[in-house]
Amino acid sequence: MRQVYFITILLAILVDIAGAQSFTDSNLPIVIINTNNVPIVDNPRVVGTMKIIYKGKGERNYMTDQNTAAYLNYNGKIDIEIRGSSSQYNIKKMHYGFSTKMADGSTNNNVKLLGMPAEHDWILNGMVYDSALVRDYLCFNLSRQIGEYASRTAYCEVIINGDYRGLYMLEEKIKADDNRVDIYKITVNDNYMPEVTGGYITKADKIIVGDPVAWKMYAWNGTTVDFIHVFPKPEIITEQQYTYIRHQYNLLESAVTSGDYSATTGVPSVIDMPSFIDYMIISELSSNVDSYQYSTYFHKDRNGKIRSGPIWDSDLTFGNDVYFWGFDRSKPDVWQFSNGDNEGPKFWRDMFFNNKFRCYFSKRWNELIQPGQPLNTTSLKNFIDSTVVSISEAVVRENTKWSNVKDHQKRIAEIKSWLDQRIPWITSNLGSWSECSNVAVPELVISRIMYHPDTTVSYPENDDREFIEITNAGDDIADLTGIYFSNTGFTFQFPAGSSLAPNSSLILASNYAVFFNQYKMSPYSQFTRHLSNKRQKLVLADAFGNVIDSVTYHDSAPWPDADGNGYHLKLIDPLSDNSIAENWTASDEILISGDDTPLENNLLLYPNPVNDFLGIIANYEIKSISLFDITGRELIYEETVSSYELHIDMRRYDPGIYFVRVKTALMVFTYKVIKV
Repeated sequence: MRQVYFITILLAILVDIAGAQSFTDSNLPIVIINTNNVPIVDNPRVVGTMKIIYKGKGERNYMTDQNTAAYLNYNGKIDIEIRGSSSQYNIKKMHYGFSTKMADGSTNNNVKLLGMPAEHDWILNGMVYDSALVRDYLCFNLSRQIGEYASRTAYCEVIINGDYRGLYMLEEKIKADDNRVDIYKITVNDNYMPEVTGGYITKADKIIVGDPVAWKMYAWNGTTVDFIHVFPKPEIITEQQYTYIRHQYNLLESAVTSGDYSATTGVPSVIDMPSFIDYMIISELSSNVDSYQYSTYFHKDRNGKIRSGPIWDSDLTFGNDVYFWGFDRSKPDVWQFSNGDNEGPKFWRDMFFNNKFRCYFSKRWNELIQPGQPLNTTSLKNFIDSTVVSISEAVVRENTKWSNVKDHQKRIAEIKSWLDQRIPWITSNLGSWSECSNVAVPELVISRIMYHPDTTVSYPENDDREFIEITNAGDDIADLTGIYFSNTGFTFQFPAGSSLAPNSSLILASNYAVFFNQYKMSPYSQFTRHLSNKRQKLVLADAFGNVIDSVTYHDSAPWPDADGNGYHLKLIDPLSDNSIAENWTASDEILISGDDTPLENNLLLYPNPVNDFLGIIANYEIKSISLFDITGRELIYEETVSSYELHIDMRRYDPGIYFVRVKTALMVFTYKVIKV
């Protein structure tokens, strides 16, 4: 066995020698890595240096510029390792994972590489199983074009220890980050509601030796699918966090199996349906043979729903497979979630064959294949062509080095021909979307946005003073059940049974208590995360993702100046188009309560109505808390405490009216609370 291994290595060396070439310049960025000839292995990481020569878009990059500071996009320390699973079977060209480091070689250094947002974890994707060298690039970019996050990418040519290694794709590693998977970074101390609700990243994947399985789910054929904790990491996730996130997947599986698609208790109450549909669309467009079983990512923000994605490992797509292992599964006329191989958890298949889910899938698909849209055949081919133009000269060097491309033009033509079969097949096998094409939604309008409050002596944490106003511009009561903000980074979902009267407004605050103290009125509820001080897209949607209102505000002209100066954005006319900057003004007017009655300054209960947890904040120490039925006579719950703030879990109680009695060091307060 050892003899076979050394013979294989020798053959690889001979191929390298045969493919040796003089590399001097490129139209792509040039990445130069030096580990002083220490071999790069799969653990432990090796410390080295990296330079990226990049003069800018459209400019030519030369190896002779590697000591010219003005032309270096990066010049510093890294640590690096071989990465990947099946890709490591290719003993010649490898994938690499690396982190940018400070001068000490150990401290992480968040930097912007080739125009991507600053971070320290990166990947060099060798595209070792894709002879067309475009499949990952195509899928990642298409996912972003349809509105989902996927790793940003940049083609480059790589030199390691003086050896030309070919064409690579620099890409972002999947991780929790405001500019990547935008979820709250949960800590080991976040073990109780609502903190324990997020954020999380999990995935279904192959198990590498030493990796613990978080849990297993079943595929349709009875085989198991392994799930892994990505964030928090398996070694630090707490028992409470594990129990919580596992329960969310149990809820998903139960709702899908029972066919419950109600906004209150069904599938849309657990998952962000648009993200699941978008994930399936990219997976099925490309006929990704691994998309539901391996490298299948999910994420969940604090107080948010489970979202599908980001997509990952898209090399076995568009008719490509690991043929040398006898596989040929990426066909233009199959559904990958029901092809008998790598189908993933059965909820994928069950969702697709539910009429309601499939209707929204068909609707979204047929929107995206229209002229000018990202998945339109002409748009796809144009994008492929522009990509090929950018890498064409590097492809020649890649093939000289590895002999892995052969006829590149033919490989690209095969992808286009395959798409000519795939897109019509999907379209004809989805069915009608008429039942979900014109869904009535309430006339809700985002009418005020305080996105960057000023800092004052009384309120040094200015983010706590953020708020959003939502106005019902219609003449009917708006049922708010299941309505939520569907983008990442800003989380809120209205509880079941909530409503908003015609021509009235409500306020969602960043910090319930701070808002109450400043304006002497209760906001409707409290949202999670904070608004961006620069720009942010706010999408208000119903439980199924039908858009009710969408606003993308900016901190620069033509948007009014409400950036850290004490002003907020106010929509001049609730009936106007709030996507147009000129329809907004910068306002510092004092908010006035409508039907809300302020509570005494000594005590605050929120939210009311309440769905899950009732918060209580007092200016004096709380001694005890009691909960009574609607008659005020039957004691339901009582607790002796010593705190200024606490929460009552109302989830265990039926909807209705209750009375809360709070005894403080000052006096006893009694309030009516509505459980929805």
